[in-house]
Amino acid sequence: MFIGGYVSSAGLGLSCPDWPLCPNGIMPDEEYLIEWTHRFVAATTGALIVATAIGVWLNKQSDRKIKITGTLAAILVVTQVTLGALVIDLKLHAVLVAIHLGIGILLFAMTLLTVLFAFRMGKAVIPART
Repeated sequence: MFIGGYVSSAGLGLSCPDWPLCPNGIMPDEEYLIEWTHRFVAATTGALIVATAIGVWLNKQSDRKIKITGTLAAILVVTQVTLGALVIDLKLHAVLVAIHLGIGILLFAMTLLTVLFAFRMGKAVIPART
């Protein structure tokens, strides 16, 4: 969210007009570096969130709460990527930019809750020392 906020406030949202890659492919020129970094961090984070959701469902000890928040986070990250592509395609339409930010906040909340539930689950498994 920090990098996306910087890209937006600095007016660099359309500095890299192609999606998903910038001109010159995977490694962009210096002029596209900030927007490329935003996309790279978002893609990495998205992959980790989806992997977490899969891991939660594969773990038989996972609580219902962590399954719900992990799944919602995975759904929201796919939505966020789709909205990001639409924001670029529609040249930073204000309503879509606002929705993109709102989904980002919800995504952060679901990810945070997933982490908190995971730590709570980890503490429940560890027996207390006497």
